[in-house]
Amino acid sequence: MAGKLTLYTHPMSRGRIARWMLEETGAEYDTRIISYDDGMRSPEYLAINPMGKVPAITHGDRVVTECAAICAYLADTFPEAGLAPGPDERADYYRWLFFAAGPVEAAVSNRSLGIDIPEDKKRMIGYGDFDLMHATLISAVTGRDFVCGDRFTAADVYVGSQIGWGMQFGSIPASPELSAYSERVYAREAFKRASAKDDSAMAEAG
Repeated sequence: MAGKLTLYTHPMSRGRIARWMLEETGAEYDTRIISYDDGMRSPEYLAINPMGKVPAITHGDRVVTECAAICAYLADTFPEAGLAPGPDERADYYRWLFFAAGPVEAAVSNRSLGIDIPEDKKRMIGYGDFDLMHATLISAVTGRDFVCGDRFTAADVYVGSQIGWGMQFGSIPASPELSAYSERVYAREAFKRASAKDDSAMAEAG
């Protein structure tokens, strides 16, 4: 697909996930740092993402927001990178990609906000309770190197970011399984490149 590829991000945001995914694809892209103070609410950026959140990517005249969607889009758009699932990997790929984007994200956010789900309301909440989500997340990386099995895919960029970020800031309790998985995905050269670029961008971030 033809078109200029641009990442809109802030180095202290979920934009690090999109940056990592872009580095995994090997595609050329431009970066625009969007400041928290006024950049994310500017008319120019709101025209790209009305939520006023980063990251977002533009590819030609197309816009993709939401980190899980960005990961899936880039995997499909750059198949030569080998990050999209094969036929036998699709079930696990979509299952754990959307589990991380849904139940994990919601459970971590609610816990960070001090929101406890009453026992009689757990059936209303997609993740049930935090402990159930945590145990299920551990099961996703137990007995396998990556969420689809032996091969790294775009789902690992997103799931790995959620786990690594969560353990770093204490919002997801560490476990031997989560720690070992995090070490595997963070050892990737694309992750190291992405981290170095975001670290260097801190100076221009507002």
